[in-house]
Amino acid sequence: MLRSLKILGALLLPFAVCSAQQQTAPQEYLTAWEVPPGDPVEHMTAGYAKILCSALFITGRDLATAADEDGFFVSPRAERRLVTKTVVDEKAKAVHLTLGNGVTRTAKVFGDQGCVTLPRGSGSVLFTPAKIGSSLPDPATQPWPMGDRLPDMPLPREVDAAKVAAAVEAAFDPAEALTAAFVVAYKGRIIAERYQRGLDHTTKLPSWSMGKSIAATLMGQLIHEGVYDLWAPAPVDEWQRPDDPRRTIRIADLLRMSSGLRFVAPQDPDYDPLRGYPDHLYIYTGAIDAVRWAVTRPPQWPPNAVGRYRNSDPLLVNYLIRKTVLARKQEYLSYPQRHLFDRLGIRNMLVEADLYGNLAFQGYDLGTGRDWLRLALLYQQDGVWNGERLLPEGWADFVRTPAPAWSKPVYGGFFWLNRTGRWPVPEDAYFMAGAGGQYAIIIPTHDMVVVRLGHYKGAEAGEKSLRHALELLMEAVPQVRDPWQPPSGGR
Repeated sequence: MLRSLKILGALLLPFAVCSAQQQTAPQEYLTAWEVPPGDPVEHMTAGYAKILCSALFITGRDLATAADEDGFFVSPRAERRLVTKTVVDEKAKAVHLTLGNGVTRTAKVFGDQGCVTLPRGSGSVLFTPAKIGSSLPDPATQPWPMGDRLPDMPLPREVDAAKVAAAVEAAFDPAEALTAAFVVAYKGRIIAERYQRGLDHTTKLPSWSMGKSIAATLMGQLIHEGVYDLWAPAPVDEWQRPDDPRRTIRIADLLRMSSGLRFVAPQDPDYDPLRGYPDHLYIYTGAIDAVRWAVTRPPQWPPNAVGRYRNSDPLLVNYLIRKTVLARKQEYLSYPQRHLFDRLGIRNMLVEADLYGNLAFQGYDLGTGRDWLRLALLYQQDGVWNGERLLPEGWADFVRTPAPAWSKPVYGGFFWLNRTGRWPVPEDAYFMAGAGGQYAIIIPTHDMVVVRLGHYKGAEAGEKSLRHALELLMEAVPQVRDPWQPPSGGR
């Protein structure tokens, strides 16, 4: 078990090692880490139940394939072998996993909130599920991008169709890459699209931390509406005592994962599994109020001093989103669909909830290839959709500007950056990313967006396949604008 915890950092994202501050860290606050309670193996088993539940009842996978290929992030293979009994309740849409000591952990579908991890011995959640439906007409009757009807015409003459086709083949080769979806848009138009056998453009696939970019977008909308100021301290009620250092944490610091909260993650350079189970995973598997756990973490460093990839900061952005929705006396669980997804033609995105009804933007989200493409196109178009500005002018520039507290220019504002040449595309490209090989890559110079989704087991091979596909796309599509030059420094 300890070995599995130690290697979890490598399973998060292949570039997670870049997330740690390598320079001399500032003086830490004299606060202690509160080790998440409970047994790590039981936590991992609860996470495993959730992975299987979503795979079976949301994506439509079969049990054996899902167990072999999906979600090692919260449940490594070694711990999966400790499960002695697996029960799938098709009628109740629940998965029950029992360990050798007799403990059973369950995840169950609760309507449009998807699969929820339940505490030991519990059969229900601590919130009232909400029905979520799109107000949009049948997508088959609407043209892309507000619908799914694609134009019946050849590719633009400047696009090399043969190389685009080769890029699609490369994305699925070898079969061990387990690529599930590959979709490419040029100037807003889909020029390439393919899915794994049995899947299609309506299949919801686990996208993990790509959901953080949804949180960034919802926050961007609220800033555009004048609700929040990006550069102002985050108005978290619990941080407002005069002597609380957390009251100086800005919304920008949260988006840049530079809050400085004491929140342990397995990819931290100083992480030691002997100390206990990491917060970064506990908010997935602990069957807790994940937002409350993040809000109550003490400070470790001053804000904007150390950049580290951890789930506390997107949970706090979620706190602010929910605070606004409730203040408006609106329904929170359906808010993303009403306020964002319907505006973009997105009908199939599912953000699952925790036990207390917090939407899990930090990584429990499932979307289609086309829906992630739509969200990425919003950024490619600088926050404008169908002539309407949904995000502040310059918001796309903010999320793709290197966060100052990070030692390397790999992270912006809930988006990853290509400044170190991770992908064979121009350095001003930026991308949503999720564990196990989930990507939506925005390439401004070529007015192109590339979405790749895949199953966790194939992540390593999938990285190589995607790299080859991108190389071919760079040959297939012409450059249409000059590279973006970032502003020097950062606020």
